[in-house]
Amino acid sequence: MKCIEGDIMQITVNGEANELHEAEVNLSKLLEIRRVESPEMVAVQLNGEFVDMENYPSTFLKTGDDIEFLYFMGGGSR
Repeated sequence: MKCIEGDIMQITVNGEANELHEAEVNLSKLLEIRRVESPEMVAVQLNGEFVDMENYPSTFLKTGDDIEFLYFMGGGSR
């Protein structure tokens, strides 16, 4: 569903201000919009709280939300 003309959702993603021009965006859609590679390897915090991956489709964003994408990095010891 598209926003009514002039209706823009203001959110913060990884510390940067973003505008969404859609009325209803859930976390799954946001990962898609942001073209996140390997979303199964990304943890999402919404307003400081971790969201379980199975709840992404039912977790809708609103103006003022602060979202952080946390990427898992592999590594080893030397």
